[in-house]
Amino acid sequence: MRIPPTIASANDLRLDGTVRVSFAHRVRFVRGAMRSVDGRPSPLAAAIAEATADDGGFRGRLLPVLDSNLARAQPALEPSIADALRAGGAAMPEVLPALVVPGGERAKNDPAVLEAILDALDRGRVCRRSILLAAGGGAVLDVAGFASATFHRGVRLVRLPTTTLAQDDAAMGVKNGVNRGGKKNLLGAFAVPSAVLCDLELLRTLPDREFLAGFSEAVKIAVIRDAALLDRIERDAAAIRARDEAAAEWVIRRCAELHLRHILEGGDPFETGTARPLDFGHWSAHRLESMTGHRVLHGEAVAVGIALDATIAALESRLDRASARRIILALRALGLPTWLDALREVTDLLAGLEEFREHLGGAASLAMPTRIGASTDAPPPSAELVRRAIDELARS
Repeated sequence: MRIPPTIASANDLRLDGTVRVSFAHRVRFVRGAMRSVDGRPSPLAAAIAEATADDGGFRGRLLPVLDSNLARAQPALEPSIADALRAGGAAMPEVLPALVVPGGERAKNDPAVLEAILDALDRGRVCRRSILLAAGGGAVLDVAGFASATFHRGVRLVRLPTTTLAQDDAAMGVKNGVNRGGKKNLLGAFAVPSAVLCDLELLRTLPDREFLAGFSEAVKIAVIRDAALLDRIERDAAAIRARDEAAAEWVIRRCAELHLRHILEGGDPFETGTARPLDFGHWSAHRLESMTGHRVLHGEAVAVGIALDATIAALESRLDRASARRIILALRALGLPTWLDALREVTDLLAGLEEFREHLGGAASLAMPTRIGASTDAPPPSAELVRRAIDELARS
């Protein structure tokens, strides 16, 4: 692109231009990511072939980074990854020994986890056209993604999300990060994954608590984007709690689609604005996680945050009270919490508003529902309003 100089004087030269970069964001929902059927490559091999199609025959390396919870529940996963790529043909990357890292929020809290991933990338001589395959829950995807985004200024990332929350939300995003000083995602980077492979079969070994926690994100996006999805959640809540795969799969896929559509079509994938529409209920959720020493799962904290913000929206008369009540009951029907005793520590909780503003930058606004399926950007609530909402939620 030619950049025309603008000369204001003999000693002044200004060069202005616009940087435009396009990314391919590939998401695939499959069953049996490592299985080859009728001689065709496995979905994993096919996704990697698609992501590396422009490499001119270069054969890079692939470092699998596995969530320890996943590795323990599914010990056959690591060898099946290597087998799937060997069966994919000579163009597949060389598979390095897998690195197993702690699962859950410890992955993002402990700097040693990030260092271990960076060391493994270095030892494996992973180049920018090679791949880090991150398999696990959202926390492991976040820290592995941050490592891939910063090593060599960015190596390719393939995500294999293995929790409900990772498949219906976290893996769809272009954000990666780690916690620091008790603050959620204080360090991070935006980087679009080369491929995301969601295998519904990998959810089968999840404990019920982990399985259900991810459905808070489905309630969240239904409330602010898709009234029909909330209808479906209410209808199928009992089946989802009973681990009915068909009922759960429909909701997970729809939730993922809505998240991905916002990222691709929302106009602000790297969050340069002062609002994050998909973070309804999250300002308090992030704070509640740290206040409880991460004994509360992210999805559980989001459920409580949704209940709190729905109550605030009703008190502000943005949302009718019947709808606010409906949101809370939908969360409870899924077996999700809508109250934590930590909410009573109001001063500590309110610090989450300022942390949220700092994370966004500028004068932050919050997504608040105006009816089921629609929302608006609103200024942060006053401390008094938050206290009133907590008192009301405690009585509900």
